Amino acid sequence: MNEQIIIAGFGGQGIMLMGQLLAYAGMLEGKYVSWLPSYGPEMRGGTANCNVIISDSPVGSPIVTEATTVIAMNRPSLDKFENSLKKDGLLLINSSLVDRQAERKDVRSYYIDANDIANQLGNLKVANMVMLGALVELTGIASIKTVLESLKKVLGPSKQHLIPLNEQALERGGLRVK
Repeated sequence: MNEQIIIAGFGGQGIMLMGQLLAYAGMLEGKYVSWLPSYGPEMRGGTANCNVIISDSPVGSPIVTEATTVIAMNRPSLDKFENSLKKDGLLLINSSLVDRQAERKDVRSYYIDANDIANQLGNLKVANMVMLGALVELTGIASIKTVLESLKKVLGPSKQHLIPLNEQALERGGLRVK
């Protein structure tokens, strides 16, 4: 396995958290990992993306040059990173915010209404977990159980009350692509 993932959106969508959780879950499952964040000049509302590599062998560089998966949480991210995806790669599009279809026909595209699902769950902030659940279901890159274990460690004891909502969001994202 050598999954090279680009996760992109705007600041405040939990892009970096998604990457951290994936990398941490990969570590917990005994894989080699890399996580490389990249921020735009603005903080909230500016561009944000990260590269995550999860592999069975050591990672030589944290930079993803040919992604196996791209997660586009907004239209500018799809516009920028769709062509970074290798042939037969996986393209996850937040159809709640992206108003166009994928242009490439040589990739597997999934349209997940992550913001709508998050709103149904009562908290827009879990749209990232919906997308992460879809990714986990489609790739088997890590188990939902390991992602939740990672989330518990990242959130810390003071935010443990958020775990059930995030678990629901992960599950709904996985169900969305079945």
